[in-house]
Amino acid sequence: MTDPHPTALGRRGLLAGAAAAPVLMTLDQARAQGVAPRHGGTLNTMLTPEPPVLVLGVNNQGPTLVSASKIYQGLLKFSPTLEPLPELAKSWTVSEDRRTYTIELQPNVKWHDGRPFTAEDVRFSIMEFHMQLAPRARGVFQRITDVKINGEHSISFTLNAPFEPFLLMFDVTNCAIVPAHIYKGTDFRNNPANARPIGTGPFRFVEWQRGNFIRMRRFDDYWKPGQPYLDEIIYRIIPDSQSRRLALQTGQVQLSQANDIEPFDIPQFETMPNFQVVKTGWEMFAPLSWIEVNQRYDVLKDARFRRAMAHAIDRTFIAQRLWFNTARPATSPIASGTRYHDPNARLPEFNPRAATELLDAMGLRPNAQGIRHSVKLLSLPYGEVWTRLSEYLRQALRQVGIDVTLESTDAGGWVRRLANWEYELTVNFVYQYGDPSLGVARTYISSNIQKIPFTNTSGYSNPEVDRLFDEAQTEPDPAKRAELFKQVQAKLIADMPLLWTIELLFPTVHDRRLRNVIQLGTGVHACFDDVFFAA
Repeated sequence: MTDPHPTALGRRGLLAGAAAAPVLMTLDQARAQGVAPRHGGTLNTMLTPEPPVLVLGVNNQGPTLVSASKIYQGLLKFSPTLEPLPELAKSWTVSEDRRTYTIELQPNVKWHDGRPFTAEDVRFSIMEFHMQLAPRARGVFQRITDVKINGEHSISFTLNAPFEPFLLMFDVTNCAIVPAHIYKGTDFRNNPANARPIGTGPFRFVEWQRGNFIRMRRFDDYWKPGQPYLDEIIYRIIPDSQSRRLALQTGQVQLSQANDIEPFDIPQFETMPNFQVVKTGWEMFAPLSWIEVNQRYDVLKDARFRRAMAHAIDRTFIAQRLWFNTARPATSPIASGTRYHDPNARLPEFNPRAATELLDAMGLRPNAQGIRHSVKLLSLPYGEVWTRLSEYLRQALRQVGIDVTLESTDAGGWVRRLANWEYELTVNFVYQYGDPSLGVARTYISSNIQKIPFTNTSGYSNPEVDRLFDEAQTEPDPAKRAELFKQVQAKLIADMPLLWTIELLFPTVHDRRLRNVIQLGTGVHACFDDVFFAA
């Protein structure tokens, strides 16, 4: 029975897939505008840095999410306003008590190896694969108390209590559906099939030349008739930022995404008539960047020292002068585009004098060289702008007597050091996934202090913050959740466990002939089954 009182997730979309408001251009609309989809062509694009693997769940770093979302699919996809739309789920209903979700699946879907897609694949993916591999998914899916397979293409999940953002978990970036017949009973992380991923998406894996390119080809048995339109997608591995810019300018690639193009190069592309620069498509993720502070070290465990560092950093300068307005200054631990952001929240203002006063109060007096304390900062190896950020932070903190030694490593080394707590300070950015219970709480709750990347690796612990996040997760009333998250933001700002800096916009730059690139709230993480080159 359909819930007569849907939540703020999307009044129409939450209740039934058939009722979700369409946001994608129909074929008739496209033809009326003279841009009817046509078949053919190879999309050349980029990945920065090269992903370690292409199996979502086994790895959930940004480059993996961007590329593997063409191979795998989720049950749902989401509009820019985060209304759920059908993908592998054809429709869905929610019981009156908001605990049971019944999902009808698309018929005639095949895996890339020809096997049929069934409800057992969905059950396995949720209850075994992601439950084991993904701490954030596990925290949500542990709420499931009963699973019923109603037939080959129907499945029901019953929760222990209402959980308002439950449907948001079913985007491909949160919970890709994987083939049970490939993974069941195996070591998921070391399954040989990880080298040649098998999904239901419009493009099948063909070839990966490490350090060079990843090739995907049109899946001829794709379940949407006549799609995809592209013949191939090739992800070029181009480590150097200047080479990436030139590859886009000269037409060697037709699409950039995420941090492929450095922010300081974006203004030039905005003036070029053959390119389109789009600053939407990250509504689901709302990436928020911060300086992560390992609170197991010396004075870093003192909130006064963390606040002093926050006062020394000019967030507006970072957004405008380093990111060239492809970022916004952070205002809260919850990004401004995410539900339950408190617009009245205020982070410490840029005020070096306030910083020195706090350091004086701690007894950290400057020595003959003006140094009060020394720290190490592990740079984020995701491009030149992040290196520039680290250099700016060194200069800014030096102005208040904090000496910073910069450390560097590659992407894999950075993840390992983050996971093993082998850093003092580091720069990070994390996706918020549309709701604080999904993408924010994991960074701060003490039960999530783990040696796993993108958990509470800083070691922050506040029982009151734990309680508020816990209550907000189980509260079905959006108004009450809003009040709980308002209190969370106030307490986090008081404690300053992290130094929040900017909200990333990540512009997408593409050849104007390429159509339908950014349509969803997940942007370039869509499966691209309707992307095509106009004549």
